[in-house]
Amino acid sequence: MITELATLYVKPNRQKQFETDFEIAGQYISSIDGYISHSLQKCVEQDDKYILLVSWRSLDDHTIGFRKSEVYLKWKELLHHYYDPFPVVEHFETIIENKK
Repeated sequence: MITELATLYVKPNRQKQFETDFEIAGQYISSIDGYISHSLQKCVEQDDKYILLVSWRSLDDHTIGFRKSEVYLKWKELLHHYYDPFPVVEHFETIIENKK
């Protein structure tokens, strides 16, 4: 499994609309083969800062399956105008995981 992490900075006074549109955009990303789950988390200390965590079966499921799909164009149209600066997206694999 691969975790995609994107730090998102949303333009001032656009947070509520961004959150509404992000809820809609969830249908697009979740329709892709290899998608497992996603969460959007808002920073407590900084009102314009969010992180997006997406679990994918493989890196290619994100970088090829999603990013080269028609639904990515819908995702992009709905969300990309909110960001300033444009997010850096990184991918991680679990090395150690502990759960209670």
